[in-house]
Amino acid sequence: MDRNEILYWLRETNEQRLEELWRRADNVRRRAVGDQVHLRGLIEISNVCARSCLYCGLRAPNAKIERYRLTDREILDCAAHAVQLGYGTVVMQAGEDYGVETDRLARLIRQIKSDTPLAVTLSLGERPDQDLVAWRQAGADRYLLRFETSNPKLYKIIHPDLNNRPSDRIAILRRLDQLGYEVGSGVMVGIPGQSYDDLADDIAMFRELRLHMIGVGPWLPHPDTPLAQMASQLRLPPDRQVPNDEITTYKAVALARLACPWANIPSTTALATVNQANGRELGLVRGANVVMPNLTPLRYRPLYEIYPAKACLQESPDDFHLRLRSRIHDIGRTVGAGRGDSKRQTNASSARQAETGG
Repeated sequence: MDRNEILYWLRETNEQRLEELWRRADNVRRRAVGDQVHLRGLIEISNVCARSCLYCGLRAPNAKIERYRLTDREILDCAAHAVQLGYGTVVMQAGEDYGVETDRLARLIRQIKSDTPLAVTLSLGERPDQDLVAWRQAGADRYLLRFETSNPKLYKIIHPDLNNRPSDRIAILRRLDQLGYEVGSGVMVGIPGQSYDDLADDIAMFRELRLHMIGVGPWLPHPDTPLAQMASQLRLPPDRQVPNDEITTYKAVALARLACPWANIPSTTALATVNQANGRELGLVRGANVVMPNLTPLRYRPLYEIYPAKACLQESPDDFHLRLRSRIHDIGRTVGAGRGDSKRQTNASSARQAETGG
């Protein structure tokens, strides 16, 4: 799939033609990673963040939210709950919080790896290299760091440097791969100022980085962020601006699957937020193979407000798990067993063969 074809599908609006894209993505998903839907238990360990990203409700200047950090006991209890529910992975996510100390997190990783069969994924922002090395040595298996947009000018606008330290997430992603992590990244769909060419370049970047995991979701404006307030100033003319809508996000999911057949691709909470009836299921039948149920204690979930009105804020992990299993079976899929490690291939010709077989 070349860039022109990616652009064609991103601009396609005919529902019957799009059925071909959904079918191709689902066929490639089935051959490359199978029919299992792997469940990753999400633990939002802190909503403290040093950054001032224009799009995120957790940004440091936002004084309207109550900040928290989970205790060691709370984190370990969440990991134990993941085992009880049969999940193969826990994902520890936070803002870029330097109060989550390197050694403390390393101890927690070691304990989870010692006490459980879980894979450990981290999503903690742009931490220094020594932190990434220490956590990998402690046993962390995966790291998620979304580059949000491959357009350097747009990235600079929405993601200010921290303490005059230049931000280069692409370089960090390459370093994570060198350290032996399974590497995940992704983008927001429909950022004000994001062109169709930009999003096509994003999808090409997924392939260039040979990502193990790819997460894409729509930009959902948070009212207490600068990007929500200045969106009209940044937005491009309609023929160039990518919409932050549900259908375009499904296109990005499907195209990510075609570009990176063996990647693990979640049907995100953001999709379930824009379409609470069946957004998650539609993502799964259009290329995705992962869901990330939230294990964060209920009292903290409303405080982790990257964007407002997130799905499943008040649903207990046990209730959600039962409902999710049923919905996965309803679309003819099975709940995955084990860690669900990446099946990324090193043979580029095998990847091309899987794609063209669709």
